[in-house]
Amino acid sequence: MEFNRLTIHELQEKLRDGSLTSVEITESVYQRIASVEEKVHSYITLMEETAIGQARAADRRIKEGTAGELTGIPIALKDILCTEGVRTTCGSHILENAVFVGKTNMDEFAMGSSTETSRFGITKNPWDLERIPGGSSGGSAAAVAADECIASLGTDTGGSIRQPAALCGVVGMKPTYGRVSRFGMVAFASSLDQIGPITKDVEDCAIMMNVISGHDTGDSTSVPAEVPDYKKFISRDIRNWTVGIPGEYFVEGIDLEIKAAVDQTVNTLEAIGAKCTRISLPHTEYCVAVYYIIAPSEASSNLARYDGVRYGFRATGEEDLLDMYKKTRSSGFGAEVKRRIMLGTYSLSSGYYDAYYKKASQVRALIRDDFNNAFKRCDVILTPTTPTPAFRVGEKVDDPLQMYLSDIFTLSANLAGIPGISVPCGYTKSGLPMGVQFMANHFEEGKLLQIASAYEKNSKVERRMPEL
Repeated sequence: MEFNRLTIHELQEKLRDGSLTSVEITESVYQRIASVEEKVHSYITLMEETAIGQARAADRRIKEGTAGELTGIPIALKDILCTEGVRTTCGSHILENAVFVGKTNMDEFAMGSSTETSRFGITKNPWDLERIPGGSSGGSAAAVAADECIASLGTDTGGSIRQPAALCGVVGMKPTYGRVSRFGMVAFASSLDQIGPITKDVEDCAIMMNVISGHDTGDSTSVPAEVPDYKKFISRDIRNWTVGIPGEYFVEGIDLEIKAAVDQTVNTLEAIGAKCTRISLPHTEYCVAVYYIIAPSEASSNLARYDGVRYGFRATGEEDLLDMYKKTRSSGFGAEVKRRIMLGTYSLSSGYYDAYYKKASQVRALIRDDFNNAFKRCDVILTPTTPTPAFRVGEKVDDPLQMYLSDIFTLSANLAGIPGISVPCGYTKSGLPMGVQFMANHFEEGKLLQIASAYEKNSKVERRMPEL
């Protein structure tokens, strides 16, 4: 049996009753990796010997009765998350002198929507190897979709969990800002970044959220709010719920097959007792502009530390200190990262701060107010996750504006700090996955899991596997 194809909750049962060991699961995952990784390129490198040792230790804990929810389950980590004893690259040349162990591929410093900006090569979509998996957590989503792990962690600054999850046909959640500790995460845009799970189904997402949520004194933005048992929201009904559908998200240019799939999602929800109603989020048209002022500005500040002095890549042949800085950052960062640093530095510069960053922050408050007002009328909001299915490798890499528009439906949740989840909602005629997004008010991840689970169980969307 191919144990790598199973979900977390399916494997938990087998681990508990002793019919399966963690070593067997881990070996199955690595057999799958050996079979398809050359095609997909989900990982930067692997840690098989260490992982098998961890699996043996997990089997001992299970026998002793001291196992936690994820004990024995092979999980992949995006290469933006720091791990003890393992250096972290963020997919960048400037941190290239790292030892890579079990980290998934990503857009450089999480700046991208296709995983094409990685210094370590492009990850391919398991459903069509000529297409992108989304980004920046493309490696994490592709690894789950290709059964190269059981679940994974990604990060989401403007849609980097939900967008690749939709394009790869898996589940991805961005928690409320402050719900999950970011301690050990390399910062991109500190007021937007969140860590979250990418899984094969909604129940696995709830299990992962149980493990990663909660207050952490190591992260000053971590909120000391009570964490519910998210598994209790699975399989609850949503009768008499009100689902808001914002007209601003059904813009000209949205793929017709995606629109049809979202319309079918509405039909499914109404058939199981929810009321779907039109709402307005009037400042939606400003989201992309606001995001691409705030995120690059914060990136410019956060990435100033990579100067070749304390750690990472350092250019040689410098004439003086300033020349070393210039050569290190020019050759260490890729084109997209340099583009965003320049955008951000300009927005923060003297004479322009009030016109750009300050104004964007004010409009961001209006966007947040839109959501606050909407949630007075509805329980959750439903939108497409992406405007199109996965596009071809190289199709948008030289057109930054078109690439930025790939996240047009996801960045608003980051700007407002609210949680969002993407769930598979069907396949195009050519067999590419599509995703639908649900958003809820702050710290209402339980609601998202409840409606996502209800939809998953009642929709007619079959769970397919990429052929590879």
